[in-house]
Amino acid sequence: MDVGVGLPTTVPGTDGGELLEFARRADRLGFSTLAVIDRLVYDNYDSLTALAAAAGVTERITLATTILIAAYQPSPALLAKQLASIDRLSGGRLVVGVAAGGRPDDFQATGVDYSRRGRILDDLLDEVKRVWAGEHELGIGPKPTAGQVPLWVGGHSRAALRRAARHGTGWIAPGGSVSAFPDLVAGARALWAEEGRTDALRIVALTYVALGADRKEKGGKYLVDYYSHIGEKAKYLAAGVIANEGRLRETIDGYAEVGCDELLLFPCTTDPDHLDLIAKVALP
Repeated sequence: MDVGVGLPTTVPGTDGGELLEFARRADRLGFSTLAVIDRLVYDNYDSLTALAAAAGVTERITLATTILIAAYQPSPALLAKQLASIDRLSGGRLVVGVAAGGRPDDFQATGVDYSRRGRILDDLLDEVKRVWAGEHELGIGPKPTAGQVPLWVGGHSRAALRRAARHGTGWIAPGGSVSAFPDLVAGARALWAEEGRTDALRIVALTYVALGADRKEKGGKYLVDYYSHIGEKAKYLAAGVIANEGRLRETIDGYAEVGCDELLLFPCTTDPDHLDLIAKVALP
């Protein structure tokens, strides 16, 4: 199983220099992927801008949106161009993870109908792939390095799993326990087969890490704030953050045993030195 790491673009107050050092160090330490999560109505960096900056200071690590809330983007054609540009700037290292999104205020801020987000996303993905394939009637470049950019789809609803089968090469599981993961994977693979897919489905999961008591306390406050839209459940999420090396190793081994292809570890603080502690446990 591959092990990637999150770029702390959603931790409020993160300095730009810290993000760039985070990216450099993740690349140097050997993590498989450098990933970002997405939000509009929050004190965070824009996902695509952050990945473009990371592309300039890294050499081999995959760059991924996990996930991008694409349905409120103003134009599929413009988004296709932006994503293809990051792909070309990084030498073909981009993976685009998308999902419908679950926060109405993000859509309210852009004037997009939240209730139609799933249908909008399906149409958007069709159009983005058409642009990348050079099929847009006006001709929009650049083309991605490999012709298309790999698409991963996030979410656990039946609609999300079917979207992964129709559009994606991978599926991103929502955060949760290892014990619930096998049932989610089984559902994803069942719909993959229903859609006639015979290629392998890449299974990706993510979890939050804050090694050490001080980092756990700070990281917990961040998660409660970031996930405030889910109310009291945010406190349980914060309490469950991985805070010691033994549990981190158990979590990695647990996901590997139940069929995960890549686990993304999202640090809850901006300290680049935190990456060294995570790498000591996570990387062979």
